[in-house]
Amino acid sequence: MASFTALRNEVFSREHRRQQYTDKLLGLNAYERHKHFIKEYQQYYYGASAASSAGQKLPLKTDNDTLRETYRFIRTEEDDAERSWEQRLAKRYHEKLFKEYCIADMSRYKESRIGMRWRTEKEVISGKGQFECANKKCARKEGLRSYEVNFAYTEAGESKQALVKLRVCPKCSFKLNYRKEKELERKLQRDAKMRKRKRAQDKSRKKSRNKSRERISREERSDEESGEESSDQEEKDSSDVSEDLEGVRRFRKTKSQEGGSDGGRMQETEGKDKEFEPFFKGMFL
Repeated sequence: MASFTALRNEVFSREHRRQQYTDKLLGLNAYERHKHFIKEYQQYYYGASAASSAGQKLPLKTDNDTLRETYRFIRTEEDDAERSWEQRLAKRYHEKLFKEYCIADMSRYKESRIGMRWRTEKEVISGKGQFECANKKCARKEGLRSYEVNFAYTEAGESKQALVKLRVCPKCSFKLNYRKEKELERKLQRDAKMRKRKRAQDKSRKKSRNKSRERISREERSDEESGEESSDQEEKDSSDVSEDLEGVRRFRKTKSQEGGSDGGRMQETEGKDKEFEPFFKGMFL
């Protein structure tokens, strides 16, 4: 059996340790106390033997994790109807946001994947998203333009759409419309190739037309030359005929001038022939 002195010393030492533990907790802020309690909970209560044997830290679900699970970009009446503390936390956070302009994350704009969220109070005060580019990694204030974007996103396993407003600089505007700009660029390139191909085809057609025209003109010239030669031959032949006729005329003229006796005899024979014809015809009746 322990003596009274040993029991008193044990009580005093226990109280001393308790006082030290209390002083230690009082010296911590709320977040440090939270981490300290969670560490002790994992170490002494929640699967202490399994965690120590595996040498791993057990997962913790913080308020941030709860917000990621229950947060909705646009809340509906069904979301507000649920009265669990997770939904109340998400609703309270949603009510603190300013839903006029959005903040965009364009780190993956080449994949056409742009993230958007509402502005916080700190961003509204600094002018981020309205007087400063809404891109999270851009701080330009010149040349801002407003866009109304159809934001298509997936939330809680559902595909949703919402019209949101963004104010961005020209450089971020290109990122925002990257897919359309690329499609327009490809279309312009296709049109340029088609115009180039059409010009080449027109050039080849024009060249072939010129060749056919030259060939036709050469054929026409050759036909004209052959026609001129034939006309020259015809003129020559006609001139030869006219010369022959003229020679015959001259010959007849000379014959007629040589003497009239022969002409009389010819007339006599012609008269005899006329008299003999009816006699000759009567012999065969």
